[in-house]
Amino acid sequence: MKEYLPSNLRNVALVGHGGCGKTTFAEATLFAAGVTNRMGTVAEGNTVSDYNHDEIERKFSVSTSLLHTEWRDLKFNILDPPGYPDFLGEVKAALRVSDLAIVLVKSVEGIEVGTEIDWGFTKEYKTPALFVISKADSENSAFGKTLQQIKDRITHDVAAVQFPANEGTGFDSVVDVLKMKLLKFNSDSKGSYSEEEIPASLKGTAEKYREELLEQLSETDESLLNSFLENGKLTDEQITTGLRNAIAGRKMFPAFAAAGQRLTGVASILDFISDYGPSPDVMPPAAGQKANGSHEDVVVPCDPGADTALFIFKTISERNIGELSLFRVYSGIVMPGMDLVNQVNGKSERLGTLYVLNGKDRKEAPKVVAGDIGAVVKLKDTHTNNTLSGKNNPVAMKKIDFPPPIMRVAIVSKNRHDEDKVASGLHALHEEDPTFLVEVDPELKQTVLSGQGEMHLQVVVKRLKERYGVEVEMVEPDIPYRETIRGVAADSEYKHKKQSGGRGQYGHVHLKLEPLQRGKGFEFVDEVVGGVVPGRFIPAVEKGVVDAMERGVISGHKVVDVRVTLFDGSFHPVDSDEISFKIAGSMSFRKGFKEAKPILLEPIYELEVVVPDEHMGDIMGDISGRRGKILGMEAEGTNQKIKAQVPLKELYKYANVVRSMTQGRGVFGQKFSHYEEVPKDVADKIIADAQKEKVEQE
Repeated sequence: MKEYLPSNLRNVALVGHGGCGKTTFAEATLFAAGVTNRMGTVAEGNTVSDYNHDEIERKFSVSTSLLHTEWRDLKFNILDPPGYPDFLGEVKAALRVSDLAIVLVKSVEGIEVGTEIDWGFTKEYKTPALFVISKADSENSAFGKTLQQIKDRITHDVAAVQFPANEGTGFDSVVDVLKMKLLKFNSDSKGSYSEEEIPASLKGTAEKYREELLEQLSETDESLLNSFLENGKLTDEQITTGLRNAIAGRKMFPAFAAAGQRLTGVASILDFISDYGPSPDVMPPAAGQKANGSHEDVVVPCDPGADTALFIFKTISERNIGELSLFRVYSGIVMPGMDLVNQVNGKSERLGTLYVLNGKDRKEAPKVVAGDIGAVVKLKDTHTNNTLSGKNNPVAMKKIDFPPPIMRVAIVSKNRHDEDKVASGLHALHEEDPTFLVEVDPELKQTVLSGQGEMHLQVVVKRLKERYGVEVEMVEPDIPYRETIRGVAADSEYKHKKQSGGRGQYGHVHLKLEPLQRGKGFEFVDEVVGGVVPGRFIPAVEKGVVDAMERGVISGHKVVDVRVTLFDGSFHPVDSDEISFKIAGSMSFRKGFKEAKPILLEPIYELEVVVPDEHMGDIMGDISGRRGKILGMEAEGTNQKIKAQVPLKELYKYANVVRSMTQGRGVFGQKFSHYEEVPKDVADKIIADAQKEKVEQE
């Protein structure tokens, strides 16, 4: 297999809103490069990227595919992550290991919420980017309007390098303003193109775009600006060097027009990336930390001659071969049989067979050099976000910061004997997809899945069935309510006395219950004097109180924010023991709790919803209907960010609501804030339901 130096590599991620044509563009790239001999389509379910059963069935990507091809003696690694908002973690992982983002924007719909989110990720990772205004063969294609939207809503530093000569249903040509040529594409010969003179009708538009391009380019570098102002133009060498530096430094973002299915514009974009796109060795060194306990920040330059360091950015579970770990080599060279150390857990790994991938198709690789991307099978103790490096190079690469979950569901196994298989299956799936979390909640006695949306969790549950043969049902998770008091029980007395022949039981306590400030938890005070309750029994009284608090009194939920004072009692010299005082403490607490104006608390979550102006009123009205409190609003780009506090009970499947009310343009985040008293009418129903359930269980 051919070897490539870092300078001959291009690592590219295709990102954008769902349906923008990423997978079709990837398919066109492979076909144009001769990797495939026919163009697959998403509709027919035969693309190289979308090979999983659930992707073929749903007709959109749910997992990142790794592809590669050769173009003009360069190796292109192409990452095709999903565009659906439930799978944003896949986008972040792809951008984490890419040197260039191709942001696809639909020529008719223009900027959509997924475009803005993905653009935010490129800024987070400082990833160079270019824009492809896709589907320019659509009947109502509007390249100029979409380009202006990008300038207004994404970045002012965008400039057209190529624009459509005849956008719409007959689209087969673009004008290149660097070459000042018309490029005419031939779909019958894998999208190759010929250069022709620009028609007179397009000359003015081409000159306008070229002038804008050169002006923007000159503003990225002082020497270029001086030259441009003095001469009114830039030399070819200045343009070439300036563009390379401006793109790599995120000072400029070129824009193109394309139609992947027709192969129009694809080959010329690959040519541009070959000439001007950043290679791994011109990018800033990757950030990491010393893994020797010092956590000292270090940089890892892209050098094949340095000590080896690779980063696992994705794990794929393959039924026949087990886990396949996708990695980028940041320094050194990786070969089968190497012994490396997982710098996260300290365990040693011997590398097995290495592969380069095109979707599900694998080809063995004898080595993978710095800057390149590959895959390895059957690592024992290494997963996504782990770094493998040599013993003499203890460095851990900066981890992918996956987005926090925004939706919770509980799962119930359809066969209670499958619980162990469910647990092991979910563990394996989590290693493949760290953006969903699994929590076995001992308080609620439920297994709770958290993820990026309903579609995300449905995919997890479906894979659980298909790969591990176990079925679970998704249900609304219980809410971790809390009980507390508003009043004081000055003297709650309870005497536990039991005589049934032989030694009896005797424990007698007087407790005082009073509320604590919210969030203070629990405080037990010993104010016994004169030994009326011997010191050896006082811990048992506290244990009984804690036990009662864990079980709850009025609704079966944990009690919080209460001070309990033991101030009196009595004992029997023979019959008193720890169990007697534990029972007395528990029953005295329950009795006093009911006298001290008990109330129910519910978890309140902070909510931030980003929506276009026209949907703001609908979202605010909906939040109010969910017992929410609007805290404020502020502009976020061209959108509005609404800040609110909403009870967790009212946020079940809220992701679906936001997407439905905003035609998919709204996004939100949530995090726990505090506990707050439940309104009486709501609390009465919760307590009544809990009492009814308790009776039924008895």
